[in-house]
Amino acid sequence: MALTEASSPATAPVDVELLATVTQFLGLEAKLLDEGREDDWLELLDEELLYVVPIRLATENRADEIQHDAFRIRDTKYHVRTRLQRLATGKAYSEIPPSRTMRLVGSIVVEGVQGDVVRVSSSLLLYRQRGIDEHFDLIPCRRNDTLRRTGDGLKLLTREVILTEVGIATPNLGVFL
Repeated sequence: MALTEASSPATAPVDVELLATVTQFLGLEAKLLDEGREDDWLELLDEELLYVVPIRLATENRADEIQHDAFRIRDTKYHVRTRLQRLATGKAYSEIPPSRTMRLVGSIVVEGVQGDVVRVSSSLLLYRQRGIDEHFDLIPCRRNDTLRRTGDGLKLLTREVILTEVGIATPNLGVFL
C-alpha cells in the first residue's frame, strides 16, 4: 500500500516495492554523477524538471529559515543541459580540473503518492575534492523530490535542495546535489 495525501509517513504502511524502486533510482543517480556520466544522468530528468536550491537564512525560528522566493540555483532541464554543455567545453573554470565526488544518499522516505507522482525526501552528504585543492568540501543537505513514474521508469520532476549550512564554505556549486 502506498502513502496517500491523507496518511503520514510515520503511520502509513510502506510500499516496499516502491521504496526499493525509489532507493535504486536515487542510488543510480548518485553513481552516474560520481562517475562523471552526466549525459546518462540527464536521461533520468523529466522534461518539466525544476531544480532549486533556496536561500537559507539564520533565524531563530526554523520555520522561517528557508526563503522560497530567493534561490542560489533555480534551473529547468534546459538550464541543466546548458550547464552540462558548458562543462563539456573545457572552459567552465570552476570545474577545471573536474571535482571528484562521492554522494552518500540516505534517510529516504516516500512521503506520498498522487497519481504517477511520488514525493520523496532524502538526505545527501556530498564529498567533493578538486585535484588542485588541498582541502575537500563536505556539503550536507536535505532533498525534497517529486519523481514521475513513466513507461521508462522514474524521472526526476522536481528537486528542492535544502542546504544544512546557512553559508557554504565551497567556492562554487559547480556540481549537482
